[in-house]
Amino acid sequence: MINPFEDFKNYPYKKKEIPLDRIVQAKEKVIGEIVEGYLKLVEEEVKDLVWMVEHSRLIKAYSSAVRTIQKIDYDTDDIEELCIELDKGDKIPYLISGPAGIYLSALLNNAKEDTIQLGLYEFKRAFHFLGYRLPQGKTLLLKGNAGDFIGAGLSGGRLVVEGSTGNWAGAGMMDGELSISGNTGQNTGAWMSGGQINVEGHILGIGKTIHGGRIYHRGNLIRPYEASTR
Repeated sequence: MINPFEDFKNYPYKKKEIPLDRIVQAKEKVIGEIVEGYLKLVEEEVKDLVWMVEHSRLIKAYSSAVRTIQKIDYDTDDIEELCIELDKGDKIPYLISGPAGIYLSALLNNAKEDTIQLGLYEFKRAFHFLGYRLPQGKTLLLKGNAGDFIGAGLSGGRLVVEGSTGNWAGAGMMDGELSISGNTGQNTGAWMSGGQINVEGHILGIGKTIHGGRIYHRGNLIRPYEASTR
């Protein structure tokens, strides 16, 4: 019997490229660009191996981060991947909490999605500055405990924390809403000039300098005091 495939035995075989391979490569490229941007920010901000929390320095670091990510076509999955790398990955040789949080906030604030959910339960590190300068029209849901300066400089967005935060929650916020289901640390709402903070758990301390806005504890207005008697 004649083999009907005999004529094709010497036909050159070309391996078919699986579309999934291209997707994985594209995602790895994006993550590489995001990580590179973070490392660049750290090099700019920590030349003396010291990073101070100062208003002017925060603005400078945030502006630099925004410029860096403008040309990167990323999504929320890529932001979560960066969190994993910052927490325990091998692509980032060092993590400095301040610049890391500012960089993450720049990514979150400029993401295409208007509503973003970020799970924090699985991370060993407490991320600081999440929600920094969250703009109007954006909603950020943090599921799990977060670090210091959560919602600092909030600029009209809605930030919901399903967990507790560290110190300086809502510090310097100008507008918007920060809701925390757990506890907050010292200096909650310090320097805030507008917006609203809602805390369901314990508040370790309220900021001494508050220029405006409202702080509610379990539905009761506690700052400013005089507003509750009018």
